Parts: sequence; C-alpha cells; structure tokens
Amino acid sequence: MHDAIVSLTGLIAGLFFAFTDTNIIVISCVISSITASLSMGAANYLAVKSENHAKAMKSALCTSGAYMLTCVLLILPFFASVGRAATLASIIAIAVGIIFMFNFFSYRGAAFYKHFLEMLIICTVVSIIAFAIGEFAHSLFGI
Repeated sequence: MHDAIVSLTGLIAGLFFAFTDTNIIVISCVISSITASLSMGAANYLAVKSENHAKAMKSALCTSGAYMLTCVLLILPFFASVGRAATLASIIAIAVGIIFMFNFFSYRGAAFYKHFLEMLIICTVVSIIAFAIGEFAHSLFGI
C-alpha cells in the first residue's frame, strides 16, 4: 500500500501541474494503477514462491488487490467534479488517511507515530519532487 500511495500520489501531483485536462490525468493514473498493481503482485508472487511458500498466489492476489484498492481511493476525487483545488486536497486527505490507517493497524505505541511520520514525510517529498517535475514539464512543453 505504501508503494501505491507514494507512486500514485507523486504521479498525480506531477500530472496535476503538467496538465489542465483532468481526463489525461485520470487515464494516466488508471493505466499506471493497473500496470503497477499487476507488477507488484507478480513481484510478490515470485518472492514468496522463491521461499517455497505454498500460498504464493494468495499473497500475490492480496498484494495486487491492496495496491489497486489504494489507487482507486486516490483516483476517486477526480470524479466528484468539485474543482482542481478541492480534488487535490481530497487526494491528499485520502493519502494521509490511508497512511494513518495502515500504521494504526500495523504498529502500536511510539512505533505508530514514528512509522506514520516516516511514511508521511516520504510521500510528501516524492509528491513535491513530482510537482516540480510537472511544473517544469508544463513550462517546457507549454501543455
């Protein structure tokens, strides 16, 4: 899920500032989400199978499913038609919520806060870099 949050939030941030047409952003994110979830599932399958685990396929399906669910949640605000600023704010809120819930159920006590902040910082830094790349692409290509 963390990979989905970081990669898709970064992609959305970059595309959001490179393109004004939300259809291009949504199509790009859907294609990226599907291919990335399949890739993560395949990589997980191979990793688990290499350890001679009988549940490699189940693990791969869970990985792909969690990745895709995260991506769907991050793409949903584009369909609300509430304006660009509200869409971006919703995506950020969803990403923070997913990071919070993931860490809440994975860690307890002081470890929760440490891991939550670490994931939040990583996601934020990647999104800022992607934003800068999107701005650069927008000014370079005039799209």
